Amino acid sequence: MIVVRSRFVAGLLATGAIAASSSLLAADPKPDAAVLEATEQAALKGVLTREEQAALTPQVVLDTLLAGNERFVRNDLTQRNHSQRIREAYAGQFPKAVVLSCLDSRIPVEDVFDRGIGDIFVARVAGNFVNEDILGSMEFACHVAGAKLIMVIGHTNCGAVKAAIDDVKLGNITPMLAKIRPAIERGRPFDGRKASDNPAYVAHVCRENVRLAVEAVRQRSEILRTMETKGEIKIVGAYYDLGSGTVSPLP
Repeated sequence: MIVVRSRFVAGLLATGAIAASSSLLAADPKPDAAVLEATEQAALKGVLTREEQAALTPQVVLDTLLAGNERFVRNDLTQRNHSQRIREAYAGQFPKAVVLSCLDSRIPVEDVFDRGIGDIFVARVAGNFVNEDILGSMEFACHVAGAKLIMVIGHTNCGAVKAAIDDVKLGNITPMLAKIRPAIERGRPFDGRKASDNPAYVAHVCRENVRLAVEAVRQRSEILRTMETKGEIKIVGAYYDLGSGTVSPLP
């Protein structure tokens, strides 16, 4: 049987409701060492249960994902018995978060956050933009299935963003890229050469695209906006560095 290493704060118990804030990274109290140790041990027994999911706070879930990313960067991923966990999860799922990522094959989302079966919902689309289907999926993940965190994650050297900058016209790619164009047209000012072969500009647009997606979630989903206002979920943006493997929350 494969020995499952500690998942750090994967099973952290709630220490109180977290107030929602317009800031993506509002400061929240961190659990103390005793809570970390106790819940870390509880998390080793298998996939997340309904009770364990309900006890988590949005901030703790965010901390859990970022801690998992630190392990990923160190090449210190948790070993899991996937065959066993498939059988444990077949009757139901209680993931802690939903991550909207780009289609890019270089971002294996579960590995990037050192997560396993039943841990997170993952939605993927080139350019990590928000549409009706993605919003419906997020509403299901949080309002129906109980996830506590929504993370939109963009990445360096994004091909979809480059194509949007170049205003590529090709089949169904054309209307897809139109959903990224607002990050170019209505983004924050950029002092430099605005071209797809300028890495700094591509990074700038990628980050703006993430921020606009986060805003779209709040503006276009009354369900999720209300849940965040009540402190039931967090909605955050993040940026993945393909070179280092590091995920950095966007302020």
